[in-house]
Amino acid sequence: MKEIIIASGNKGKIKEAQEILKQYKIIPMKELGVEVEVEEDSDTFEGNAKKKAETIAKAIGKMCIADDSGIEIDYLNGFPGVRTKRWFDGTDRERNLAIIEKLKGVQKENRKVKFVTAIAMSNGKNTVAKIETMQGYIAQSPKGENGFGFDEIFELENGKTLAELSDIEKNKISSRKKALEGIKKYLDENLNE
Repeated sequence: MKEIIIASGNKGKIKEAQEILKQYKIIPMKELGVEVEVEEDSDTFEGNAKKKAETIAKAIGKMCIADDSGIEIDYLNGFPGVRTKRWFDGTDRERNLAIIEKLKGVQKENRKVKFVTAIAMSNGKNTVAKIETMQGYIAQSPKGENGFGFDEIFELENGKTLAELSDIEKNKISSRKKALEGIKKYLDENLNE
């Protein structure tokens, strides 16, 4: 079974990658004792994901997948964008409340948000990336218990947040799942020749 290192410590991301890429052995880099810090300094999600995957693949000599994702709020000119993880120092809940505060008094039709996921895979020489998006709205307040990150404030057209969906419902529309499926298709077509 071909091994692929995943540059993430997030249990949810690791589990999802293991489920979608099940014919490969997905190993979190921490399990190998790998500590490679990569500065996310690109101005695109794709650039950050590619840089992480390439840097780590070169450092450890194994195929690596890495991601970068975040939200872009129309009303705030795409804020927080690629700085999604870095613009606020605090818990997910505190950050989510700070975003809601920035949109105080803004009507639903102007609270549009796009969730962007870029997943890159590299063997150190060749790198491929898949980018997927999901549309929604920033909720008026956090809702739901099932999820992490922005799930409790990412509201769908039906008024439910991602954190109010079951894992099965969420996986049907997840931009991360779609990007991973794109990576799987690439692997299937290129590793089995």
